Amino acid sequence: QSTCSLRGCCWSPQSDANVPWCFFSPNHGYQVRGSERSTEAGFEATLDRLPSPSLFGNDIQTVLLTAEYQTNNRFRFKITDPNAKRFEVPHEHVKPFQGSKASNPSYNVEV
Repeated sequence: QSTCSLRGCCWSPQSDANVPWCFFSPNHGYQVRGSERSTEAGFEATLDRLPSPSLFGNDIQTVLLTAEYQTNNRFRFKITDPNAKRFEVPHEHVKPFQGSKASNPSYNVEV
């Protein structure tokens, strides 16, 4: 038996210690609009916010998910507001990825 708060977090005690007791229902968060678009290093997808309670408030209604299969052991994703550029902290050692997607990744990605 689970109960859900006004903010959408559900609580369901489990006997298995490896299962989280607090979770969000599938109708919470964002869903893909249309289909994913392939890029040289991975894919992009437009996500629309589902009509559900807000956890923190001031949610962005439409976001852009950019994904890169950088190596067989490293996957990078970034979520941005496509309608408003925001400040990103610069870092001397983090450069834009140059290359094509990993040929044989040791992980699976599902959006």
